[in-house]
Amino acid sequence: MEDVDWSGLFHASGRACDTPRHLAALLSDDAGAFVDGYAHLWSATLRREGKAWPATAPTALLVAELLDNPLLGSDDPSLPDAMLAYLYGVGVAADLGDRATEIRTRVIDRAPELGAWTVEYLSADADGRARMWQDGTGLGELVLDQAALACFDLAPALLRRTLLYLESERVRRRTCAAAAVGSLARHPAASAQRPELLEQLTYMARAADSSYDLATILIAVGHLGGDTRPWLTDPHAGVRACAALAPGLADDDTADEVLMELARSPQAFGKSFGDLAPPLQFQFKSDQDLLRGRRVS
Repeated sequence: MEDVDWSGLFHASGRACDTPRHLAALLSDDAGAFVDGYAHLWSATLRREGKAWPATAPTALLVAELLDNPLLGSDDPSLPDAMLAYLYGVGVAADLGDRATEIRTRVIDRAPELGAWTVEYLSADADGRARMWQDGTGLGELVLDQAALACFDLAPALLRRTLLYLESERVRRRTCAAAAVGSLARHPAASAQRPELLEQLTYMARAADSSYDLATILIAVGHLGGDTRPWLTDPHAGVRACAALAPGLADDDTADEVLMELARSPQAFGKSFGDLAPPLQFQFKSDQDLLRGRRVS
């Protein structure tokens, strides 16, 4: 953590100087600090709908390192699963596709302006920061694009760390790792790996014991261009919906019928998973847009 200049970064609440303390709290036995640290990870360092703040990329790198720390989840073995779920969100933020080159060019061309804007933003009060987002220069949005680009550049390293957990003995950890792999492996550098990853994820889907795990894995399969059609007729409504969200099924009549069914009764989808919330991927805008706009408009 000492290798990062946190004072030059910001998250949802302002300067990121508090992020190292919150990350360290995830390894402590102080229950109050732990809760605050966990809340900070999700509410401050990752924007809604899976987008990045300038503090997101260095936070993600440290989260990936925390996965191997024996103090993480010593009393709660589900905590590493939550860290993998966080890396899924970072993968969503990193999914720039062809935009990465264009963003990199603009960031390089306007680097002095971006630096000056950030310095001013970090020194402003809450009202001043709010005004800066509306200053008409477009620099604030470019700073956020720069943050997404940092996640994009980090994605291959995060993927390498995440792949290890596809072989975990814990079922839910394998599922959370599959979700993370599904977003991180969309990076161009992973193109050669995708066929093998798809084979592994498809095998996991076929072997899944619960509808929740199956639905989560199917979204990952769809993200990577895999074939989820065999699950469009699954008896579980949530599984059918997650299979139908695969981008490769955009013109599939059966998939469209499944999503139309979901649009008519969205509560049934949530209830289909019982006490569990729908798969994490549904918390991010990319999949919400896929559902509302591209399919059922």
